[in-house]
Amino acid sequence: MKQTHLVMIVADQLRYDVLGRGLTPNIDSIAAQGVTFEHGYCASPLCVPARGALFTGLCPNTNGCRINPWYKGDSAAGYVHKGTPNLYGLMEQSGRDCLHAGKQHFFTAGGRLEDDPMTRTRWLCTEHTYQDFLRQAGRRAPGGPHFRSAVPEMASGKFTRMRTYSNPNTGRYPEEGRYYFDNYFADCAIQGLQQRDATRPLFLSAMFFAPHPPLEIPEPWYSRVKPDDVHLPENVGRWYPYQSPLQLYNLTGAIGSHYEIEQWRESWRVYLGLVGLLDDCVGRILSELKRQGIYDDCLIVFTSDHGEMLGSHRLFQKMCMYEESAHTPLYIRLPHGAHAGEHIRSTVSHLDVLPTLCDYLDIESPPCEGQSLRPLIEDPDAWREKDVFLQFDGNGALGNFQRCIVRGGYKLIADIFKDEVYFELYNIDADSQETHNLLFDGDAAAMALAQELLQSLLAHMTATHDEVVLPYTDLPRFVKNYRGLPAPF
Repeated sequence: MKQTHLVMIVADQLRYDVLGRGLTPNIDSIAAQGVTFEHGYCASPLCVPARGALFTGLCPNTNGCRINPWYKGDSAAGYVHKGTPNLYGLMEQSGRDCLHAGKQHFFTAGGRLEDDPMTRTRWLCTEHTYQDFLRQAGRRAPGGPHFRSAVPEMASGKFTRMRTYSNPNTGRYPEEGRYYFDNYFADCAIQGLQQRDATRPLFLSAMFFAPHPPLEIPEPWYSRVKPDDVHLPENVGRWYPYQSPLQLYNLTGAIGSHYEIEQWRESWRVYLGLVGLLDDCVGRILSELKRQGIYDDCLIVFTSDHGEMLGSHRLFQKMCMYEESAHTPLYIRLPHGAHAGEHIRSTVSHLDVLPTLCDYLDIESPPCEGQSLRPLIEDPDAWREKDVFLQFDGNGALGNFQRCIVRGGYKLIADIFKDEVYFELYNIDADSQETHNLLFDGDAAAMALAQELLQSLLAHMTATHDEVVLPYTDLPRFVKNYRGLPAPF
């Protein structure tokens, strides 16, 4: 009996709406030969907590990882609780030959996984070894001061400090392509595949950096997309009435609100080139699997930790609950192409990925808040639509908070800054770019739906021991307070 190999490919900051348009033939091939989940969501639109949830099947409140742990005073909130079962440990225990190549932003309170003396995963490369690789070659990393902007960031929910984070500025990386993050990661992954233990089933974790900024990328990808080939979504560069003004206190608006449409057009051009670089790296891995004759026996997952606003709603990066940030691509290619080409419209979460993999690989799943997608894949009519919850607790420190519930075609967002909360309700089926906050229509049915969604969100927050408390939950009062206030742009 042939072994089932697991290949997990995760991009960083990849918008779901740039795939399937001719730019990404290799990633598209995974979708064509697999199952496409049209409404997949991350659990948190931020790198570290997104991966914490993806690899444990537990929401950030439950697993403990809620922020990127850059600020020492809040860093305890950036690590998965010690001893929490995760995908790496499960694959090691199953006897697989476990390989990791690429970004390693799954942090646990026990320390970096690659430093654990008991680990049986071969850590082929991480962002730390990439820095060593560049130093030995006498080359510099992409980015620099031109690609970062100063922004205020709340820490511990109490005081503001100045930090610098990536901005949408673009440039041509002068080094050879092999010195770029993801080409190095792909080289490591392929070398690991060529040296794998062929007597055991494989687990490959390929964690790419692209298309995360800085948007300084090498040729030929820098020039691959021509200006005339860039077609911006309608909501790029636009701030809509009754869009949360609290986003201006967040990195998203503090940086994104300063850029005009032509600047966004250039950012999009280079971002799409970086998406093409990512696709080329994915293609190299798929080619190696085929060369070794194991591709058909692979269960391949392709997703991204979260999305990228890239000017939509006049915002940049992720860290918010709009579709461009929170809606993630999710493709599962089963061995031998089972269920190839199937499209599933039910709302699903990254929390569902771990129990799904355990189900297909015949591994006992640890306790998860997600559920296996196998019944949905095998009989979409048997699936009961469920609520999906998302949270954001700040970037490098605790300070900006958001909570969100998605139910079917509707989304309720609570954006919280200090003692203020701003609510948004969208019909994402009819208004996919979220331009019309239904709470201000004066429609009784919309208000009743919002009340129902809010009660479910509050129940979830209570059940997961959320440390955040909404400043108030009186939706009619909220509408009265904010109705008629002009948009900032």
